[in-house]
Amino acid sequence: MTTRPAKPSFFMSFLNKIEYWGNKLPDPVMIFIGLCIITIIASALLSAMDVTAFNPVTKETVHVINLLTIDGLTQMITKATTNFTQFPALGVVLVVMFGIGVAEHSGYFRAVMIATVEKAPIKLIMPVLILVAMLGTVAGDASQIVVPPLAAMIFVRLGYHPIAGLVMAYAAALGAFAANTIIGMADALALSFTEASLKTINVDIPVNIAMNWYFMTASMFLLLFVILFVTQKIIIPRLGEYTPEHQEEAVNDLTIIEKKGLKWANLSLLTILVAITVLAIPESSFLRNPESGSLIDGPLIQGVAIVIAIIFFIPGFIYAAITKKARNSKDIVEMMNRSMAGMSSFIVIVFFSAQMIALFAWSNLGLIIAIKGASLLENQNGFTLIIGFIIITSIINIFIGSASAKWALLAPIFVPMFLFLGYHPAFTQAIYRVGDSITNPITPMMAYLPLLLSFAKKYDKNMGLGTLISNLFPYSLALGIVWTLFVLIWYWFGLPVGPGGPIFLEQKYF
Repeated sequence: MTTRPAKPSFFMSFLNKIEYWGNKLPDPVMIFIGLCIITIIASALLSAMDVTAFNPVTKETVHVINLLTIDGLTQMITKATTNFTQFPALGVVLVVMFGIGVAEHSGYFRAVMIATVEKAPIKLIMPVLILVAMLGTVAGDASQIVVPPLAAMIFVRLGYHPIAGLVMAYAAALGAFAANTIIGMADALALSFTEASLKTINVDIPVNIAMNWYFMTASMFLLLFVILFVTQKIIIPRLGEYTPEHQEEAVNDLTIIEKKGLKWANLSLLTILVAITVLAIPESSFLRNPESGSLIDGPLIQGVAIVIAIIFFIPGFIYAAITKKARNSKDIVEMMNRSMAGMSSFIVIVFFSAQMIALFAWSNLGLIIAIKGASLLENQNGFTLIIGFIIITSIINIFIGSASAKWALLAPIFVPMFLFLGYHPAFTQAIYRVGDSITNPITPMMAYLPLLLSFAKKYDKNMGLGTLISNLFPYSLALGIVWTLFVLIWYWFGLPVGPGGPIFLEQKYF
C-alpha cells in the first residue's frame, strides 16, 4: 500500500505559491524596461483622451504629454545619457562605497564583529549579536554573510539550537534593515530615488541623507528587543535541543596581528569622529552654512558622502596595512575596485529606472497619478495612509527583493502623492523603509536566503526552505506589528524623523 504524501498546510501552501510566482517575475531591469514601454504607450492614449489634473502647487491644469511623437522619441534618445549621469545621489552612493569597500575587503568589518561578540558577557551575547547584525548592514553584504554562521556557532556553545542563531541574525540584518544609528549606503540609496521623484514635479524641497536618522536610530533599539523576545520566547523553544552529529568547529579567534590592527583601526575611527565633532561645534565652523550657521545645509551634510567614505576608508586602510592584507597601494585600489564591481547591479538598475522616472516626468503621468491619488486619499486620516502604505510596500517586497528597485518604482508615485497631502518626503521615505524591511527575512527573492539555507544544512542536512522560512516568519510578523505601531506613535506625537525631516510640510513650500 502506497502512503500518500501529507497535504501541505495552508501556511506552507501560501509560501509555495509566493515562491512559485516570485520566481516567475523577470529581473528588475526588465521590469523597468517594460514600464518604460507602458509609460510611452499610456502617454499617447491618455493624451488623446485629454486626461488632466489640477496641480495644487502651481495652481495650473496639468495635461498628459504624448511621448509617442517625433519630438518625444528624439528627447528619449538625446537625453538617455544625461538622465543617467545626472541621476540624483548616484555619485553619493558610489563615493561612499570607496570607503566601505576598503573597510569590508580588508577584513576590518569582520574583525569588529568577532571582537564585539568575544568581549560580551554571556547574558549580553544575544543582544550583542543582534546589535552587530543590525549595525553591520552599513557594510553591505558583510552582516548578512558573516553574522548568521557566527551566531550559529555561538548558539551551540551556549547550548541552544544553531538554527535559532542563524535565523535570529538573519532577521536582525534584513528584517530591521533600515534601522541603524549609522548613516550609510541604505540612506544614500533611499535618498537618490526620493530626490529624483521630487524633480518629476519640479518642487524644490531640501532633502538630505540624514533626514530619517532620528526615527531609524530609535527604531534600532526598539527592534533589538523585539527580535530578542521572538528568539527567546518562540524560536528557541520551537526548535528544542540540538544534538550535533560531530564536534562543531570553534569560532575563529582573532590572531595577535589582527587584534593589533583592530586596535589601531578603532583608535583612528574614534579620532576621526572626535575631530569631526570638535570641528563642527563652533558656529563659525567651515562645516556649517556660512550664512545660517546650520549643519543641515552646510558642507558637513552636503558633502556627507566624502565624509562617510573617509570614516570607513581610514580604519580599513590602517587595518589592512597592519595585518598585511594590503602590502602596497595596488592592494588598496583593488579593494575599491572590488567594491565598485559589487555596485554593478545597482548601476544597471539606476540607468533604466532613470529613464522611467524621466518618462514619468516628461509625460506628466507621475504628477497626474499623484494628484488624483491624493484626491482619493485626502479624506483618509494619517493612520490609514501609513498602515496602507506599509502593507503595500511589504507585499511588493516579497516579489521584488531589491530595495533600490522597489523605491525607484514607488517613489515617483508615493512621494508626490503624500506631498500633495501635506507630508514631507522624509516621512514618506521613512514609512517606505519600514515596509521594505519587515518582509525581507521571508522573501524567496532575497539573494541571501539560499546562502542561509546552505548554512542551515550544515546542522540539519534535511533542512528545507519551508522549514527555514517558517522559523523566520515570526520575526516578520512581530516586526511588522511593532514597527508599524511605532510609526503611528511617532506620527501622533509629530516628531521629526531626522535633521531637516519633519513629518508635515511647511506652508512656505506651497
